[in-house]
Amino acid sequence: MHRCCLALRALALLALVAEFHPAHADAGAPAGEAMGVAIEDFSYRDVSGEPADQTAVHRKRLDAFMTKLRHDVEADRRYRLVPSPCVPDCAEKGDVPADRMHAVAGGDAGILITGGIQKLSTLVQWAKVTAVEVGTHRVLLDKLYTFRGDSDEAWERAEAFVSEDIRGTLATLQPVVPAVGAAPIGVAVFDFELEDTSAGASLPGEAASDVANLADATSGVRELLAQSGRYHVVDVGSANAEAVKAHALHDCGGCDAEIAMQLGADQSLVGVVRRVSRTEYTVRFQLRDSRTRAVVSEGDSGLRMGANYSWKRGAVRLISDRLLESRSAPNPGRIPQ
Repeated sequence: MHRCCLALRALALLALVAEFHPAHADAGAPAGEAMGVAIEDFSYRDVSGEPADQTAVHRKRLDAFMTKLRHDVEADRRYRLVPSPCVPDCAEKGDVPADRMHAVAGGDAGILITGGIQKLSTLVQWAKVTAVEVGTHRVLLDKLYTFRGDSDEAWERAEAFVSEDIRGTLATLQPVVPAVGAAPIGVAVFDFELEDTSAGASLPGEAASDVANLADATSGVRELLAQSGRYHVVDVGSANAEAVKAHALHDCGGCDAEIAMQLGADQSLVGVVRRVSRTEYTVRFQLRDSRTRAVVSEGDSGLRMGANYSWKRGAVRLISDRLLESRSAPNPGRIPQ
């Protein structure tokens, strides 16, 4: 079953998930300042292989999901729900079909929200949600959620989680721009690390090329941050902690912050490329305050297509979209059971 013209792309069976950190909405904004939000009907795809035809049941649950999602957004006085035109059979161009974006740009919507849900098995479903700033086509949220069950209760839990996450993300749209004359933030950008979960993870001859591709991704991000004027990239060459040597900063419980502080940096950035297959990968990053270890910003690219040499492109795009152009959206989340 497909809704509207958003086709949910085939998703890999590996996803990056993190614990849920709810964002609380403030419904006290004056109505005059309400942001126009258009929410398209999500698509639905069932690849579970179950013998029973559940099309009617899924349509009913998806309709209820969309009705409640729109109600939640409209009930928050910071946002104003506006109609979203849907162009049938429009061709996708990037994350959002160009024809549809053009149509939305002619209306009152400042934000367009699209998405889809895919049932993987009897107990597991995924929801993919994207929020785009209409005027600039800037991606504000591109997130993959996972939830268990295919009951009314499971769908209600999923909607509540997704709704609160979306509204929390929209509340952080103001760009983070340093004050005029403010000194750049010192950031220690550590070498990007690799999580290889592909079928050929142990193939010989891959290590050298992996190191080179990770180095390209790291250098690309360092150059981007330095050119932004917002950051001063601190040299990490003298860092000799075990987690640095083992390329395990992404799994050290925030130890990168202490290492960054010893290097004289205000913040630390750890990036990870996760190879899903020879032509599929994801990128994620986490930026911490070096003194408090608090996460300042984080982001996840979602599934991207491209061979190993495209890691740099994915990393640079993620940092540009989620750190430099907007406040970082929360990590992909697992919906509480």
